[in-house]
Amino acid sequence: MLDIRPSCEHCDKALPNDSNEAMICTFECTFCADCVNTILQNVCPNCGGGFEKRPTRPSNCLTTNCVTNYPVSTEKKFKPVNMEKFKFVLDTFKSISPNKR
Repeated sequence: MLDIRPSCEHCDKALPNDSNEAMICTFECTFCADCVNTILQNVCPNCGGGFEKRPTRPSNCLTTNCVTNYPVSTEKKFKPVNMEKFKFVLDTFKSISPNKR
């Protein structure tokens, strides 16, 4: 089950469950769309993968699988990207489609 992390790892922007700006990689690294598009260029600094829009956890409890019964994470993972170290990863992967990395 996804953690649904509460903020961008790079800029610490709030990304609540219902945010349309939350992006994740396959390891659930969580960044805002602005950081993904302008700084990271769709390359995860942690794994080199690409990003997809993070789904939201349902707020209705018609089924038992809802945000009330499975709350989102409150643990922040704030670790701004070291751009000097990230440059190698970015240069290696930015021209390769995420599904081919």
